[in-house]
Amino acid sequence: MFWQNFCRIARLSEIPKLNVIFASSEVFPFAKTGGLADVSGTLPLKLRKLGQDVTVFMPAYKTAVQSGQTIEYTGINLEVPIGGKRVKGALLRSQLPNSDVTIYLVQQDDYFNRAELYTENAKDYKDNCERFVFYCRAVLNSVELLSLHPDIIHCNDWQTGLIPAYLKTLYVNSPKLRDTASLQTIHNIAYQGSFWHWDMLLTGLDWKYYNWRQMEHYNRLNLLKTGIVFADSINAVSPTYAEEIQTQSQGYGLESALKHRNNVLSGIINGVDYDVWNPETDPILPENYSVAKCKAGKDKCKAALQEEFRLPQEPDRPLIGLIGRLADQKGWNLIAQVMHRWVNSEDAQWAILGTGDPDYQEMLFKLSSEFPMKVAARLNFSDDLAHRIEAGADMFVMPSRFEPCGLNQLYSLKYGTVPIVRRTGGLADTITDATEENLTAGTANGFSFRSYDAASLERALHRAYDMYHNDKKTWRQLIRTGMRQDWSWTKSASHYIELYEKTIERRKGYQAD
Repeated sequence: MFWQNFCRIARLSEIPKLNVIFASSEVFPFAKTGGLADVSGTLPLKLRKLGQDVTVFMPAYKTAVQSGQTIEYTGINLEVPIGGKRVKGALLRSQLPNSDVTIYLVQQDDYFNRAELYTENAKDYKDNCERFVFYCRAVLNSVELLSLHPDIIHCNDWQTGLIPAYLKTLYVNSPKLRDTASLQTIHNIAYQGSFWHWDMLLTGLDWKYYNWRQMEHYNRLNLLKTGIVFADSINAVSPTYAEEIQTQSQGYGLESALKHRNNVLSGIINGVDYDVWNPETDPILPENYSVAKCKAGKDKCKAALQEEFRLPQEPDRPLIGLIGRLADQKGWNLIAQVMHRWVNSEDAQWAILGTGDPDYQEMLFKLSSEFPMKVAARLNFSDDLAHRIEAGADMFVMPSRFEPCGLNQLYSLKYGTVPIVRRTGGLADTITDATEENLTAGTANGFSFRSYDAASLERALHRAYDMYHNDKKTWRQLIRTGMRQDWSWTKSASHYIELYEKTIERRKGYQAD
C-alpha cells in the first residue's frame, strides 16, 4: 500500500500546474439541459484535484441564480460592445459544490433572465447569437479585469466558439490574453449555432473573416465552425466520434473544416463521477454491492425494481433497462420494431425511463397496457430511478444512430448491467463485444453491433439473452470485467491535461510563425 501511494504521489508531482479557464453555456448544478452540464460540473473538479488552477465561466440564467447555490455579487461591472451599441452587465461569483473551484456567472438580465436556456416553446430564441456574442466577450473582458492570466481557455460547443476567434483577433495584443491558448471541445456537432449573415455585425469582427474558410457556412454565420477554425486544438468527446465527424454522414456539413484541421483534432472519452455512480456507496439503491458480492446485491435491486415497476418478481427472467430521450437518434425506431416482436415471442421484461417523441410515448403506453407483465414505462425523468434501473436491470440497451460519448453504458458497466450497444462514437470506444476471441482475452464487457437496423439489434439481444440463460459462468465474467474497468473522470482529466500542454505548445508555435 505504501508503494502504491508513493507512486501515485510521484505521478501527481510530475503533472504541470496550469491556469485553466473553463467556459461553458451550462454547468451542473447551476443549469442543465444535457450532458454538457455534467461534464462542465465535474471535469473542473477533477482537474483541480490533479493540482490545476481552474476557473469556470457560465451565463447567469434565471435557473442558475435560483439553483439554491450561494451566489454573490463581485462588484465588477461589465460593458460589452455588441454591434453599434454597448451592453452593460455584471459578474457574479460562486463555487462548484464541495470544492474551492470558483465559478463566475455573467449577468445580463435582458439576455439570460429567461425561463429556458436556449428556447421558448421549443423554438430557439431569436437573439441567441447576440446573447452568446455578449457572453464570449464578457468572459474575455472578465479575465482581463480579474487578471487571471490563463494558460488556456477550454471552450465547449458553439456557444463559446467566438472565444478562439477573439483571442486571435481583437485580443491578440492584450497583455493578459495574448499568450493564452484555446481548446474547442465538440460535444454534439449537430448543434452548431448557425445564424443569418447580418449577425456578423454583432460580433465586432471584420467582415473579412466571413468567408467559406473561416466563419461562413452555406451563406450563414456558423459559430461552431468559427471555433473549429480559430482554436489551437479541437477535440471531441470520444476518439471514434472525432473520426466520425470527419465523414459526410456524421459531420453535419462541417466535415471539410474538420478534415482540414485533423492534425489538431483528437478525442477524449467523458468520464464517470464514481462519487455519485458507484453501487458500493450509492445511497439511492435498496442494497449496495461490490464486484465480490454482485449477484446477491443485484438480485435484491432487481426484485425491488420489479416491484417498483409492478412487474412480476421473477429473478430468472431477464430485465432489460432503457433510460433517456425517446428519439430516433437514440435508436428508438429500432427498439420499437424489436419490442413489438419480443413481447409476443420472448420471456423478457422491459423497464423504461424517459420522455421524447409523442409517437414513442404512445407506443410505450399501449405496450405497457397490453403486456403489463413484460413492459413498464415511466414517461418522465427521475435521477433516483435512473440509478435504480442501472442497478436492477440485467441488460441495458443503447442502439444509438450516433452517440458522441454516452454515459449510461459506463454507468451500466460499473453497476454490473451488461450493455448492448451499436458500435458508434463513444459506444464503440467503451464496449468490447462478447466474441469468442474477446472473451478468451478477458476484454469483453458487453454486446455490440455495427449496422443500423432492427435485425442487427435483435441478433445482439438474442446473443445476450442466450448467454444469460445458458452460460451463467461467461455472463458473470462479462459483469466482472465491466465492473473492474476504470472510466473515471480522474483518468479522463489526466488526458485533458496532456492535451492542454500540447495546445499551449502549439499556441507558442503559432505566435512564432
